[in-house]
Amino acid sequence: MGNNERFSPQLVMRLECFDSLPSLELPEGYTVRAARPGEESFWVDIINDSFGYSENRSFNDLKKEPCFSYDRVFYVCYNDIPVGTASSWHRKEWGEDVAYLHMVGVKKEFQGKKLGYYVSLKALLDMKERGYKACVLQTDDFREAAIKTYLRLGFDPYITHENHPERWVRIRKNLNI
Repeated sequence: MGNNERFSPQLVMRLECFDSLPSLELPEGYTVRAARPGEESFWVDIINDSFGYSENRSFNDLKKEPCFSYDRVFYVCYNDIPVGTASSWHRKEWGEDVAYLHMVGVKKEFQGKKLGYYVSLKALLDMKERGYKACVLQTDDFREAAIKTYLRLGFDPYITHENHPERWVRIRKNLNI
């Protein structure tokens, strides 16, 4: 099995409620804010760099989704330059009162500083403000650093396929949890 081998379907994690989320306290030099029109290239650069895509992901694809608005796409910035992103999303298939944490990524040179945690927390706090009751996300087995972040934020594995339990056993072993 290669480090970036994809299994299908993606793993699902669920946060049952937002009550235990901490307040957002960023390290010095960092801020979190919503995206603004004209900043689409920041999102593309962050996603392509953090996910290692060889083809550009298009912000226009994001804009086509029914729930899109710039105030649902967040950037964590270093000295006012976006270096990470997460989106406070909604997909009807998960339920009307269930939000969806979407497209979390941090530029490689800024990884390891817990910035994915901070920008995800901002998106989760936004979901709470919007009145959602729970949140789900989808991720890949090999994204172990991201999975650790989601566990720290209070997410738990959410089994939606018969191959998920075995995969979670392997991930727990790899993460020593």
